[in-house]
Amino acid sequence: MVKTDAEKIKEAMDSEIGSDVEEDKKSKKSKDKEEKKEKQLTDLPGVGPGTAAKLEAAGIYDLMGIAVLTPPQLAEVAGLGEAAARKAIQSARQMMDLGFSDALEFAEKRKEIRHITTGSKNLDNLLGGKGIETKAITEAFGAYGSGKTQLALSLSVGVQLPLDKGGAEGKAVYIDTEGTFRPERVRQFAEGIGANPEKVLKNIFVARAFNSDHQMLLLDKVAEMVKNGEPIKLIIVDSLTAHFRAEFSGRGQLADRQQRLNRYMHNLMKIAESCNLAVYVTNQVMSDPAQMFGDPTKAIGGNIVGHASTFRIYLRRGKKDSRVAKLIDSPNLPDGETVFMVETDGLKDIEL
Repeated sequence: MVKTDAEKIKEAMDSEIGSDVEEDKKSKKSKDKEEKKEKQLTDLPGVGPGTAAKLEAAGIYDLMGIAVLTPPQLAEVAGLGEAAARKAIQSARQMMDLGFSDALEFAEKRKEIRHITTGSKNLDNLLGGKGIETKAITEAFGAYGSGKTQLALSLSVGVQLPLDKGGAEGKAVYIDTEGTFRPERVRQFAEGIGANPEKVLKNIFVARAFNSDHQMLLLDKVAEMVKNGEPIKLIIVDSLTAHFRAEFSGRGQLADRQQRLNRYMHNLMKIAESCNLAVYVTNQVMSDPAQMFGDPTKAIGGNIVGHASTFRIYLRRGKKDSRVAKLIDSPNLPDGETVFMVETDGLKDIEL
């Protein structure tokens, strides 16, 4: 009996997704073994179990977290004297071997990168042929109804696919700041690719962020989950700027808002790099009154978000309920534009 593509995908996901309890246990054991070989916080001079617990409570779980701090910052967080803090930082930097590597070595490290299909071949091709990539932040901005959240939900399903099907064999974290996450929509996307909706939903961790502080705190929680062996390969923040925009209004608070947003974006990039996972953020827009000609739509967050995002996609409605995606910034891809449809069972292509 010949199996359909949907049946093959279902079998592959049932056997390979990290949701299976035994796989999670194996993954955790493997992770634990690796961590035993790696240097721990307690290997640093002056950092005992008590101090390490304080650091982990502050969201610092590895040597890199120590290496990038200043002595006053570490002293405040860990309750150390500045001299002891300076010594711990110097040791962390020596153990991490921070410095330059040649471009060939860097190219070898780039082979670790995984890609996650968007569900649309047209959109995947716009992003280089395979979808969004790990160790990068992909930002999608556009007006309401442009498809930002639909793309987020599609990615949360796509990340769970096997590598040969365009996935990363991992789980997704969904930080919802606007109350837009809908499990019934995820079910439809899962059924569209022939996957088990219950297992797909089980592999998506959802948290509703009620303010910007909560939003930042949830990112620390993700780092803790990865450390504990969860095979998370995608973080979705929908939307990135909603709380920052609401809590810091007016020109007088613009500098504070941008400073906090800058810190949040850098924390996102840090976790993406250190854990080899993809970050997808949606962003709100406003109309630029200074734009006399052309599209006045402008993303919130200014240069802070623009510079921190690796890939930027502008989404808008097209003809006959289609969606138009325009790649406006990428370190290695040309600007381009494509069209896709948002349908009941997923994102579908339109022939160009």
